[in-house]
Amino acid sequence: MTDGNQALKKAGLKVTLPRVKILELMQGPENQHISAEDLYKRLLGLGEEIGLATVYRVLNQFDDAGIVTRHHFESGKAVFELATKHHHDHLVCLSCNKVIEFSDDLIETRQDEIAMKHNIKLTNHSLYLYGVCTNDECEHNDA
Repeated sequence: MTDGNQALKKAGLKVTLPRVKILELMQGPENQHISAEDLYKRLLGLGEEIGLATVYRVLNQFDDAGIVTRHHFESGKAVFELATKHHHDHLVCLSCNKVIEFSDDLIETRQDEIAMKHNIKLTNHSLYLYGVCTNDECEHNDA
């Protein structure tokens, strides 16, 4: 049994072809922070006959089961990434929508200190930093 099949069974989900195909595709590093529509297009490009409604349904099931994490960046549409055990934050370019994951111990420490100062015990948090690319890699860079 593959790791994907085990992840589905552990989450209490039946192993179906659409779930396995979507999970396999999302395991590629280029498919992190991907929208349902873009995932659907990649599946079509691979010759998979999985409908857009099925992609949405499976992603919602994966989100409910903790297999993926749903993010709502400034672009307005939800994007998904595989749920990971390590916490990370995100930098998002408002021009090209590129997402960069990062971890910073100093930021984590400050967040904990601020929460403690206000008598809040953190149980979860997300940090999204928005800006624009300042290098030539941004496809919308006007510099």
